[in-house]
Amino acid sequence: MDLVDLRRITPPALEMLLGEEVDAWRERLHWNFQPSADLVRRYVSMHALDGIAWVERGQAVGYSYFVAEEHKGLIGDLFVVRDRRSPAAEQRLLQATVTNIQAAPAVRRVEAQLMMLQDDVGDAGGAARYLRRFLCVPLAGLGRLPERETQGVLYERWSMRWIDPSSHLIADVYAGHIDSRINDQYNSPAGARRFLQNIVQYPGCGQFHQPASWIALDAATGCLAGVSLASLVAEGVGHITQICVGQEWQGTGVGYELLRRTLHSLILTSCLEATLTVTASNRNAIELYERVGFRTMATFDAFVWDFNRRS
Repeated sequence: MDLVDLRRITPPALEMLLGEEVDAWRERLHWNFQPSADLVRRYVSMHALDGIAWVERGQAVGYSYFVAEEHKGLIGDLFVVRDRRSPAAEQRLLQATVTNIQAAPAVRRVEAQLMMLQDDVGDAGGAARYLRRFLCVPLAGLGRLPERETQGVLYERWSMRWIDPSSHLIADVYAGHIDSRINDQYNSPAGARRFLQNIVQYPGCGQFHQPASWIALDAATGCLAGVSLASLVAEGVGHITQICVGQEWQGTGVGYELLRRTLHSLILTSCLEATLTVTASNRNAIELYERVGFRTMATFDAFVWDFNRRS
C-alpha cells in the first residue's frame, strides 16, 4: 500500500473513490453523501484536509481524514473501494490514521464512528469498541401513531435559543452513560454545545431540519424536559440526530411523544422513511424505537483510543 499525506492529493485523484463512496452510502444507508464529498473536494483542493490516501497509479483507492482539536482527534471518514477492500487493508489504513493523529503532542484521545467500515479490522490497535446499530422505519402509516398524553409537559419546535439549555440537558442525561464513553462531548455542557452546533451547521449528519425538531418543556417551571432533533439526509429520508429526555421525565411518555412528533413532521415534509443510530447496549431506547417500527438496517463499530489510560 502506497500511503501518502492527503494534503499531497488533488481532487481529480479522488474522483473515482468519492463516486463509489457516494453510491455506497446511498445503497447501504439510503444517505446522500454528495454534500460531504463536495466538502472533501473543497478542502483537498486547498490542501487543508488532514488524512491519508492509498494511491495506485495516481488514483486514490482508499482514504481517511481527521480533525485534531485540543486533546482529541476525530476520524471523520475512512473508505476503501470495493476492489481493494479487505480487513487487512482497512486495518492498515485505520492504524496509520491513528498513528498520524497521535503524533500531535496534545492529542490524548481518538474517536471514530465509521459507518462504511464493513470488514472486521481486528483489535484496531487496542481501541475500545462499541457496537452501534443503524435503524430505519418506513413512514407510511406512522402518521396515525397515537398521541401520548404527558401531563405537565408542553411541546414546541426547536429554535437556537434552546441550544444552551439543551447542552446542559445532554451533559446531565449522559453522565455515566455508555454514549459519553463513545463521544466525550457528552461529558460537559461546552462539549454538548459544540456537538449541537455541528448538527445544526454542518452536513455530516445531513441538512438540519428545524420543522421536524422539537423540545418538551416542564409546564410548571419552563425548564427543558427533552429534545428531538432531525435532519434530511436524502430525498425522502429523514434522520433523527439526537433524542434526549431529562432524568425526571424518563418513563413518562415524553420520549415517545417527541419521537412521534418528529416522525409526523418528517411525513409532512414528504419523507418516506426515517433513520437513526443507537448504541446496541442501550436496550431501553431500542425497545422504544422497535415499538414504533424501527428495524436494524446495518451495524458498525464506534472506536475510542484513550492514550491517557496507557501512560
